[in-house]
Formats: sequence, C-alpha cells, structure tokens
Amino acid sequence: MLMSSGEKTAQLHYGPSSFRVLKPGHHVICAVSGAIIPLEELAYWSAEHQEAYASPEIATRRLLGQD
Repeated sequence: MLMSSGEKTAQLHYGPSSFRVLKPGHHVICAVSGAIIPLEELAYWSAEHQEAYASPEIATRRLLGQD
C-alpha cells in the first residue's frame, strides 16, 4: 500500500478493548514487522506494552516472547 506524504503516523493509547487517539494520523507502525497498519484495519495491540501488531500471528509471537 503506497502512502502519500500527507498521511501521518497516529499516536495512540492502547486500552484492553479499544484505543484512544492522542495524535491524529492515518496509520500506526507494527512494533514487530514495521508494517504500516491503517487505523481502520488496526485490530491487534497490547495495552500492557502499548504496541500495535499487523496480524494475530505477530501479536501471539510477541506476547509469547518468540519475536
């Protein structure tokens, strides 16, 4: 997915079941893979580690310490 220069990275606070936007943007970066995750597609994160993940497999590996 090609991002235009006007699309900025959002800053979020991750809660147990939702997130709050601290700084508006169009996407976040996966903490493990570095992949761009559009906010409308963000489904996996860790409230404890305050990180976003691109897929359930990546989230599971990270939380099990296998990344």
